[in-house]
Amino acid sequence: METVIGFTAIAVAILIGLGALGVGIGMGLLGGKFLESAARQPELAPMLQVKMFIVVGLLDAVAMIGVGIALFFTFANPFVAQLATAAG
Repeated sequence: METVIGFTAIAVAILIGLGALGVGIGMGLLGGKFLESAARQPELAPMLQVKMFIVVGLLDAVAMIGVGIALFFTFANPFVAQLATAAG
């Protein structure tokens, strides 16, 4: 039972960590490309900024979904119930 809980804690840490890493890299690339395009064509900067913020919101949604799944595994771990039914 303790190993299942321990491995779940490791999986939750990896899930949140890699999700945050991916979002950070994505936002960095997105911001860099936005600055390049705004410097190249300044008249399009307001339109590009709106689109950039929409994509940033979608990127944040991916990270929040990962946090939600991690919280599910932390507090309502289905693997512990499966272990209890297999052992009992």
